[in-house]
Amino acid sequence: MKNYAPIVLFVYNRPEHTAKTLTRLSENPIAQESVLYIFSDGPKSSKDQNKVVDVRSVINQKWPFKEVNITHRPQNLGLAANVIDGVTEVIDQHEKAIILEDDVLLAPYALDYFNAALTKYQDNEKVMHIGGYMYNIDRSNLPETFFTRLTMSQAWATWKQSWGYFEKDIDKLINQFDNRKVENFTFDNTMNFWKQMKLQQKGLINSWAVRWYASVFLKEGLALQTTYSLLDNIGHDGTGVHSSISDMFNTEIQQTKVLYFPDEITENPHAYKAMKTYFKHRKGSLFNRGWRFLINKWHQLYQK
Repeated sequence: MKNYAPIVLFVYNRPEHTAKTLTRLSENPIAQESVLYIFSDGPKSSKDQNKVVDVRSVINQKWPFKEVNITHRPQNLGLAANVIDGVTEVIDQHEKAIILEDDVLLAPYALDYFNAALTKYQDNEKVMHIGGYMYNIDRSNLPETFFTRLTMSQAWATWKQSWGYFEKDIDKLINQFDNRKVENFTFDNTMNFWKQMKLQQKGLINSWAVRWYASVFLKEGLALQTTYSLLDNIGHDGTGVHSSISDMFNTEIQQTKVLYFPDEITENPHAYKAMKTYFKHRKGSLFNRGWRFLINKWHQLYQK
């Protein structure tokens, strides 16, 4: 039997999203041969108590995996601490892991892709991250998969040796950047990753993902990405703690097996250009920005 990577799922207070995520995950052909770990964060306040209970009712159902291990956090850790602690625990035991949050619907062969990539690149220290999501970029000059500097957190995988370079201390990370590195980190200042780093430093956000990207970037590591996304993110509907209502991240999903994995471990220049162009124009016209602003304001006022 193959040594499939364990799957790590982080859930909080969205029972409907969690049920959809688990259902789609369980439909992957090798799900029944995979071990699943679920980390359920505790309620932040009394208003989240019932939803957390509902989520735990969902995850405690009988799901068709080889084994299901559930951790119920007694208190609220927050997403960042929950992810960092959970990934570290599982990866220390299994040497590798596939990581998901409660709002991703995996494509039918996503687990096959993650496991194939984890096996192919396990001995290459430059490859530090396997990604499953890709923006709706210009794909005209891209192969089925490619390498990029950017790590994306919607669904991903890594190994113990790579995760060992994760730096939690934001000051230690920021102190290693100069102006040129900031430009490279932000795709020539087209995406707000450096702003996220500074907000993290000020305590205004708490993002494990931007710290992971910075850790990989400073190590000069690379991420494998698929040209077409292997997941649909259903979390941009205003229900998430860290997301608003947006269609900005809608993308095309690949329904077939990924067959191509590059042998040359270098960043694809066409992918860099395509992602840079996407970042530069991602917010759309002034009308589109204004419309998103109004929708989110309405949601804040009348739906919460």
